[in-house]
Amino acid sequence: MRKLLVCALMLALVGSAMAIDLGNERHAKPAINAPVNVPGTRQGGDTILDAVAVTIPYDGTGTTVGYTHDYDEACPYTGGTAPDVVYTITPAVSAPINVDLFGSEYDTKVYIYDAGMALVACNDDFYSDWTSKLENVAVVAGEQYFIIVDGYGTSSGTYLIAIAEYVPCIVECPAGAVLEGEPAIVDGYVDNFNGGCNTSPAFPFQSITSIEFCGKTGYYLSGTGSASRDTDWFTLTIPAGGVLEITGDAEEATYLFEIGPQDCGAAAVVQDVSVGPCSAATLSIAGTPGATAWLWVGPQSFWTDATYEYDYVLTTNLIVPVENHSWTGVKSLFN
Repeated sequence: MRKLLVCALMLALVGSAMAIDLGNERHAKPAINAPVNVPGTRQGGDTILDAVAVTIPYDGTGTTVGYTHDYDEACPYTGGTAPDVVYTITPAVSAPINVDLFGSEYDTKVYIYDAGMALVACNDDFYSDWTSKLENVAVVAGEQYFIIVDGYGTSSGTYLIAIAEYVPCIVECPAGAVLEGEPAIVDGYVDNFNGGCNTSPAFPFQSITSIEFCGKTGYYLSGTGSASRDTDWFTLTIPAGGVLEITGDAEEATYLFEIGPQDCGAAAVVQDVSVGPCSAATLSIAGTPGATAWLWVGPQSFWTDATYEYDYVLTTNLIVPVENHSWTGVKSLFN
């Protein structure tokens, strides 16, 4: 039986039927999506014998509805009987690749076999919407590989697939930026530093008062073994002019959320932007000058193949006061 994962905090996006998870532990799986077994438009092949050959990079779409259950792998869950489809690649160069199913309409699983049907890599839930991604998978030039698009349990549906060379993203912290200073993430981590509404009853927030700010976030296993992520909660002051601008970038796919109302018992996502990897975006928060805004920063996924930290950078339009010194005072510094 699949282990249920407890949600620390599941809150709704204001003005939308979409649910956005603010929590630091992945919540329980939704009901299995198993559409009626009717023929669909083939994209991947039904088995490795009629796998659809593609080259890298590749972007495609298809459905697993109407196809048979031929393969399954534990990553980490067993017993799946979902229909699956198959692609095949023969890389021209030896370079790591990503296989991304983000945007698919059902609870996916994806894995890769080599030509001898040995498992190379497998992922069930990378993103918080239960879609899958394989990242930084080593492949060898001239060798054949089979990519299996599958589903959790009996789940099937329409999928999107992107196969591309893995390009590492490195976000540099600007000189002079203020550092977050949070302790390193480890399995079993309890975020008493800036865990905000996810750390009861202390609810610790961190104040950002600088133009440039550098932080770290990432993934780990909670004390109960649940897939978890570090979530950073901040307060900022609306500057003169009434619009706070926060531009972010990160080494992995990351959310910036404006949170409101400012009450942990009722907090929800007012607006959001996605940043990273190495792709900047700006969140603009309108309000009364001098008022406080709540900002949430955290990974879009609960990836937990290993404990992992990555960097992010925030740039704001806050006005940082400049100290005034008299000439007498300046001279005294050198006496």
